[in-house]
Amino acid sequence: MISNKTIDYYNENAKDFVQGTISVDFTKVQHKFIDKLEKGDYILDFGCGSGRDTKYFIDNGFKVDAIDGSEELCKLASDYTGINVKHMYFQQLSVIDKYNGIWACSSILHLKYKELVRVIEKMNLALKQNGIIYTSFKYGDFEGERNGRYFTDMTEISFKKLVENIKDLKIEEYWITSDVRPGRGEEKWLNLILRKI
Repeated sequence: MISNKTIDYYNENAKDFVQGTISVDFTKVQHKFIDKLEKGDYILDFGCGSGRDTKYFIDNGFKVDAIDGSEELCKLASDYTGINVKHMYFQQLSVIDKYNGIWACSSILHLKYKELVRVIEKMNLALKQNGIIYTSFKYGDFEGERNGRYFTDMTEISFKKLVENIKDLKIEEYWITSDVRPGRGEEKWLNLILRKI
């Protein structure tokens, strides 16, 4: 479970968080993801935050389910996207063989390391054969509380170790980027695309 403190942070700061992320230009990564899918494919936005990416995927012809652990963010994202964003925690994902793609942008990084494997296994089960996952983590080896939230940072080596026992899930590609938010360019992110084979 994401710590209550992290959920509380997003509930208390929902409006500010949305303002800081909703208009960020993330099209480069969004395109990298949807270029691996077919129009009309089914996407799960897993921890959708403001709803920015959900709206982008809908506008580009995809069917989208969106969830978030913060009730306040669910309300704001529902208003923004025009779909019902479901209040749900990552550990509650229980569907099988439903999605062509799962988008977990800066979201599952709030789980503790030991919880990440179980959640990624659930994500893998929720994917159709040949489906893909996009996920991102702050780059590094820190785990713990930072700025009022819990974070598990990752490097390509630590993430490879994390998923090595999930037999039918492979790292298709990874790349490192700078934070796209104004004034945050010195922060590095690990981006990954995984494929269910």
